[in-house]
Formats: sequence, structure tokens, C-alpha cells
Amino acid sequence: MSTVNASFDKLLEYEQRAQGAEESDAGAAQGDWAGLAFRIGEVNLVCGTDRVYESLPIPRITRVPGTKPFILGLANVRGNLITVIDLGRYFGGDATATTGSSRLLSATLRGRPVGLLVDEVFGQRNFMSSDASSPERTEDSPLNGLVRKQHRSGTDTWQELDLPVLFSQPEFLDGSAA
Repeated sequence: MSTVNASFDKLLEYEQRAQGAEESDAGAAQGDWAGLAFRIGEVNLVCGTDRVYESLPIPRITRVPGTKPFILGLANVRGNLITVIDLGRYFGGDATATTGSSRLLSATLRGRPVGLLVDEVFGQRNFMSSDASSPERTEDSPLNGLVRKQHRSGTDTWQELDLPVLFSQPEFLDGSAA
């Protein structure tokens, strides 16, 4: 057998071993769910990493007249104008105080970039989907209908915020103060 064929055979062997490793990794990881963990007020929340693209420091925000109080305005992020929403205020709380821990979560609403102001971001958390349970909230919680499950990690409980449902709420979509 020639050296070229032996090298090719070796490459095929490596590829087959790599595919076997990927399949076993996929089996071990099946059921895992990854989310970006953050805090609004005293509530720990998490959104799927497929919904939140990045966590940004707070840029300069220009207020837009005639909008609801939870719409803080527009910000220029790397040449893109994004609408900045104060999630704490939207959920009926006070305006979020911007501190060194405050961040904007970058997401997309109807194909447009949107920044969601939160009190603090804790980074990515991984959960087993099988360990998710129904959320524990009071009937008058502003998160009713927006959180369908919660995850536990040690002593912490993380409410899974469903961004597509939030982004389809008429009150969220109607930013006009009139």
C-alpha cells in the first residue's frame, strides 16, 4: 500500500473516531439547556442562549418623546440603533437604577435589535431539561404567562423568561404613551 493511501486511511480512521465521540457527547448532553442568567429586582431569571445574543455595558441612551416610561429610548451600539427597554419598569417595578452591574441584554424583536435593561447578569447557566418544574408565583405576578418553568441550581431558583411570548404582548409592542 502506498504512503498516500495509508495517510488517507488514517484520516478516515480519525474521522470515524471523531464522529463516534461526537455521538457519545451528544447523548450525554441530551436534555441539557443553556441560558443566560440575570436579575431584575429580587427575581432571578434566565433566557435561552438562542434568544439573547450578548450582554452589553449600558451605552448612552437618547430618550424618544411620546413613548411609555419603560421605553428608555435609543442607543447606538456598534453602528446599530437599538431600542432600550427597562424590563423592571415594564414588569411594574421602579425604574432600574443603572449601576456598574447593570447590563443590556441584546435580543431581536421582529428582526430589529432591542436592548433589555436588567440589574445584573450572572453569565451562562446550564440546566437539565428534566429537572425543570412549574414556576412558583402569586396570581398577580407580572411574570404570569411569561414564565412557564423554573430551574434549580444549588439553592438558587431561576425563572425561565419566554422572550417570544414577551415580545408578542400587545402592551409590550405598543410603545406609544398616548
